Amino acid sequence: MTSRQGSIIWPVVHDERRALIHDLELLEEAQWQTPSLCVGWNVHDVLAHLVDTAKTTRLGFARRMMAAGFNFDRDNATGVTRERAHDPRLTLAEFCAVSTRTSGPPAPLATRLVEAFVHGEDIRRAVAIRRDYSPAHVATALDYQLRTSVKIGGGKEYAEGLRFIASDGAFEHGSGHEVRGPMIALLLSVSGRPVAVNELIGPGAATLMHRSLS
Repeated sequence: MTSRQGSIIWPVVHDERRALIHDLELLEEAQWQTPSLCVGWNVHDVLAHLVDTAKTTRLGFARRMMAAGFNFDRDNATGVTRERAHDPRLTLAEFCAVSTRTSGPPAPLATRLVEAFVHGEDIRRAVAIRRDYSPAHVATALDYQLRTSVKIGGGKEYAEGLRFIASDGAFEHGSGHEVRGPMIALLLSVSGRPVAVNELIGPGAATLMHRSLS
């Protein structure tokens, strides 16, 4: 990570955390149990995961992965259990407390943007909250996902043979059958999330959704 990257990305991550806190403060009790876009997790679970990753350090991550037998899903589940308080409001208070941290797993800094945008939408779309994101910063996250293997959390294989064109900014990637739509929808789709019908259009849209959700 360069200092320049950090000076650009971390303020965006912190802004996204603050915006999510504001939105979550408005939730009714039952909404916390709503299934999120992240399969197997409800809204409260996703928040607990965000608390967990905000607290994660490079050294701590190595120790955790050893304890989890180098199984990412097992480590994530352990982190959610650890950080998920009995009352969602307590989990939210803890998220507030860690919202300005600049620590994270040993991964490219763009992953912090991916996490902020994708998990933000995991929650917001589940409870019908809308947020407009900065296309330029979503483009950074999308570009990372398109160049990173699914094996390590990206979506490169989903995008093979497809051309991505953003409808809300200057972003194009790849060649082949066209997939066109808002950058946040493109990002969600290559991150294995469902999007609304007709949110993505073009001859490659159905192929992309089939791959990412299979």
